[in-house]
Amino acid sequence: MFELSVKHSDEQSNIIVLTGEIDIYSAPDFKEQLYRIIGEGRQSVILECEELSYIDSMGLGILVGALKRLKEQERDIVVRNPKSNIRKLLRITGLDKVFIIEEAKS
Repeated sequence: MFELSVKHSDEQSNIIVLTGEIDIYSAPDFKEQLYRIIGEGRQSVILECEELSYIDSMGLGILVGALKRLKEQERDIVVRNPKSNIRKLLRITGLDKVFIIEEAKS
């Protein structure tokens, strides 16, 4: 099961909490919600991924498309607190060089 919720929104950023799995079944819903949020605001997007357990290539493609839209408006996507399996996938695909990855401060 996948869930997306906006945790916080201000002039600088939208913090979006991702929960569950982004796969072939949930990707269309993820894309629709994420692109709607991007289209409504002028802020950068912070994806809180602490509760995101899985993302497939379709989900990664959606993130790349979203980043492209944001970059056109000089905004960014920050991937915050990804689980180790997602961090590894970002590293293998080279997307760790494209997205801003933030880890929780201890």
